[in-house]
Amino acid sequence: MSDEHGSIFDGLIGGDSSQWAFGTDFEDPLAGIDATTPPGVDGAELAAYCLMLGDDALVMAQRLSEWCSRAPDLEEDIALANMALDLLGQARLLLARAAAADPSVVPGLPAGSPVPAEDALAFFRDAGHFRNVRLVEVANGDFAHVVVRLLLFSAARLALLERLRTSGDGVLAAVAAKGVKEIAYHRDWAGRWFLTLARGTEESRRRLVAALDALWPYQAELVSSHPLERSLARAGAGVDPESVRDEVDAVLAQVLAVSGVDRPEHAPLAGVGGRTGRDGLHTEALSLLLAEMQAVARAHPSGRW
Repeated sequence: MSDEHGSIFDGLIGGDSSQWAFGTDFEDPLAGIDATTPPGVDGAELAAYCLMLGDDALVMAQRLSEWCSRAPDLEEDIALANMALDLLGQARLLLARAAAADPSVVPGLPAGSPVPAEDALAFFRDAGHFRNVRLVEVANGDFAHVVVRLLLFSAARLALLERLRTSGDGVLAAVAAKGVKEIAYHRDWAGRWFLTLARGTEESRRRLVAALDALWPYQAELVSSHPLERSLARAGAGVDPESVRDEVDAVLAQVLAVSGVDRPEHAPLAGVGGRTGRDGLHTEALSLLLAEMQAVARAHPSGRW
């Protein structure tokens, strides 16, 4: 290329990194929010609780993002991608909050690594250190599968976030205040599609019922209490999932009734030795998901993106 014409990319070389698609000067996601641990709340417990909620959002976002370019039509393709982004935003805030509450939860990285704490938690933990419920990690199925999973997940998460808006922790309250609007849309989108598939063709109804049967055993974990969740609820920072069980059941019952679909009778998925996803016990699907999601970051732990 001749010197007189130059290149349209010349201004990017050695210039302001914010001009790049991915710069190196990301702002602190908690900037402007009081991240002080509330009085009477144990920092380690608060961090673990934030990992539970953050990992739920992160893994669900990853599963939803796998639908990009695969949905039945362009509108639903965009809807699923946007819902994945909503959850990814929640995950970033919650993982950052976990790191601020207890820095010891952040995996160690090579000296000088520019990876921020929330990314370290997302990309440098093994499956056994994730605290998400097992519903979100199950491998994707067909379109009916994503509709059912999103309905079960968002019905429970919306009820929880509505109560978490009054959390004594400023970060959790802020995340919940924004998240309620996002998850309300997720729940309603899934509910409308559930009804559409149930009342559509014989094949769409068959697939919906099959997805509901396959995923129902995982639903109970969303509204079951872990000792740590009960402890944070008593301290005024968290929410006991069992306190929203009746509300979630009522929402699901309404969707099932209007769709003419029977409530499954399958027993909840059991834990092992009393351990569930909240304790780091997961299905093989999570390890496979993380292997793909984390591959590039782990190969270049000192990289700048």
